[in-house]
Amino acid sequence: MSDAAFVQLQNQLREGGAAAVFQGLAQALREKHDYHKLFDALCLKKKFELAAPLNRPTSFDDVPVEKRDEFEEAYVAAAREVGQLLLADKKLGQSFVYFHAVRETEPLREAIEAFAVPRESSEESEELIDLAFYKLVHPLKGMQIMLKTHGTCSTITALDQAFMNLTAEQRSECAALLVRTLHGDLVQSVDREVKQRLPFAELAKTLRELSAGREWLFAENNYHIDVSHLHSTVRFARSLSPAQPEVVLARDLAEYGSQLSSQFQYPGEPPFADFYPSHIQFFKYLLNEQRDDALAYFQRQLDAETDAPTQAMIAYVMVDLLARTEQLDAALPLAEKYLVTADQDFAAAFAELCQKAGRLDVLLKNAEQRSDLVTFAAALVQQ
Repeated sequence: MSDAAFVQLQNQLREGGAAAVFQGLAQALREKHDYHKLFDALCLKKKFELAAPLNRPTSFDDVPVEKRDEFEEAYVAAAREVGQLLLADKKLGQSFVYFHAVRETEPLREAIEAFAVPRESSEESEELIDLAFYKLVHPLKGMQIMLKTHGTCSTITALDQAFMNLTAEQRSECAALLVRTLHGDLVQSVDREVKQRLPFAELAKTLRELSAGREWLFAENNYHIDVSHLHSTVRFARSLSPAQPEVVLARDLAEYGSQLSSQFQYPGEPPFADFYPSHIQFFKYLLNEQRDDALAYFQRQLDAETDAPTQAMIAYVMVDLLARTEQLDAALPLAEKYLVTADQDFAAAFAELCQKAGRLDVLLKNAEQRSDLVTFAAALVQQ
């Protein structure tokens, strides 16, 4: 600030009092785009109005308890204004601080959505990835940028690390993007080999059509894409919802994987120890293709298993499939028998399952058996 600015504040105090000082201060800071100081100034103004100490403008600690709600309203309004001003200046990273503080990141999400996906890595693309993906403002957009600028391998590693922090909707969106990307790359790779060997072959539109009846594609340990990427993508695809068109592509990826040499078919955890065949059954169930047979595949594993923790893992997959396809009456007995007693954290999910199924009587009985008085009371009043 120039000396004139300080003189001007003194003049404003003489002419209009404290209110004029705060108004002039905010105007000067807006004109200079000094928005961090503007946030302090707006909070300072409110503290003066509340007769609170002015030494720490943004602190709640020195605001009397009975006045904190009023100060919080001013604090939130100031954060919104400063966040929007920084956004208008294209300072996305700085705006995040204010939007995140008041848990209103939608304006920043909209701004990130408007950005074209860059083709090369840059400071701007790295900031977008950090905000969108790692700070969870817009994970799908962050993944799109990461795939383009960092490639599939780095993107899969990042998604693996962040997956549990995403919402169910975000997981399905990110999984769908990865499935589409890998499927497209694999189709191109397989198509090239088919055309080399069979230049007059009929045009195939899908991976399934390309590989059908062409066992030679997999001869001598041959493969057409990084097998670890394929493994991870098929695993992520379990987050897809039945309505997403990418489920068909995921099934095709699993069928392709099942034809690879055994050394490239890495095992998973139950019920996906036989990784690709079990995922084929999983996706077939979601697609309503021989659904009874697909569920029976997992039921046989459950019936043959004697280890309780492993039983719970298998039952969880079955309950998940049944719940996602609205087979709630079939999901409840499995959940009650294998999951609620094995995992106390599942109790809340079981309560939601009972509510959706309209079976609060089951929840009441189960809560009583587990001596869970709180859940019993909640079910009682809802019933």
